[in-house]
Amino acid sequence: MRLNVNVWVVAVVLALPGAAGAQQNPSIAGLITDGSGAVLPGVTVEAASPALIEKTRSTVTDGTGQYRLVDLRPGVYSVTVTLPGFSTVKRDGIELTVGFTATVNAELRVGSVEETVTVTGATPSWTSRTSTRSG
Repeated sequence: MRLNVNVWVVAVVLALPGAAGAQQNPSIAGLITDGSGAVLPGVTVEAASPALIEKTRSTVTDGTGQYRLVDLRPGVYSVTVTLPGFSTVKRDGIELTVGFTATVNAELRVGSVEETVTVTGATPSWTSRTSTRSG
């Protein structure tokens, strides 16, 4: 009888890591394209939530326009997608629960092109001397 109890205890202990691993933290993933459907690499995707200790977490799309934010905490998130030269896309109210991956795709439209020109310069400096010659 004691042997059966020991086998049962070992079986329960071995099963625990599997059960704990099944409760994965949620994530957000998706595909970012432009108006023509072409994928956009290098797009910044930011997830914000009070559930995160750092309040925001960001990543950049890969060469296929895909991104994945992993190991998030359950809660309500806002996702902001930005790329210079395109309009910003923001999605609010994305609720994440344990083990859930929310798919948030976005299509970016060409926005206004902004250019900043910084001009720096200094006034030329020169010294005037007067010399006199005696004698």
